[in-house]
Amino acid sequence: MIKVITSDERHTSDLGWIHSEFSFSFSDYEDPSNAHFGCLLAHNENLLKPEQGFKNHPHHDLEIVSYVVSGALEHRDDLGNSHQLKPGDVQVMSAGTGVRHEERNPSGSEDVRFVQLWFLPDQRSESPTWRAHSFNKEDRLNKLLPVVSGNGAEGTLAINQDVTIYLGSLEPGQTVTLPRRDERRTHVFLIEGNTDLSCGDEQLSLRPGDAVRIKKNDDITFSGTGSGEPAELLIVDMP
Repeated sequence: MIKVITSDERHTSDLGWIHSEFSFSFSDYEDPSNAHFGCLLAHNENLLKPEQGFKNHPHHDLEIVSYVVSGALEHRDDLGNSHQLKPGDVQVMSAGTGVRHEERNPSGSEDVRFVQLWFLPDQRSESPTWRAHSFNKEDRLNKLLPVVSGNGAEGTLAINQDVTIYLGSLEPGQTVTLPRRDERRTHVFLIEGNTDLSCGDEQLSLRPGDAVRIKKNDDITFSGTGSGEPAELLIVDMP
């Protein structure tokens, strides 16, 4: 099974202080047929206006991953964490038994663009934790760099679920392959640039904002296309 959700097919939410594109049912967008893909419950691309943010609010039994594309995102929580995320930074908040947090754009002039993913945890009522790390673009140039994993892979942020999240920056003419494993799902999101995707006998050309859901036992190959900037990919391997 391969399903493409184009950028235009996402649900747009514009509240003035934040502009969001939802790939799954979320907030004011209700679609029972598009509620999740495996353990992935939400995939939102957000543009948060200067000096705006999410007020202090609670979560529980969720694994929330945020990736900053541009600008700065400030995080505070009741675990005592306070951190300003910059482009290339990834944050994982395991809500577990409960955590309250707020996130805001500290800039007075620049929007912050970030991608956020919500996953069901593999077990409920874990102790809440928070962690973040900065990943250099050079380390993911023309390869798929694991940045979050539930298997303790070296250099990755831990998550309470059997998922691996990769970031890739693929120059035009370059190719990378993600080996497939039986009975696994793959969620692909193209943040910027252009890429071709091939999986078995399927050939797709993706543009920014497109997402692909794959449940098929074939290698997945990505090829950078066009003549501009590298294609920026976010890929999730999950049960």
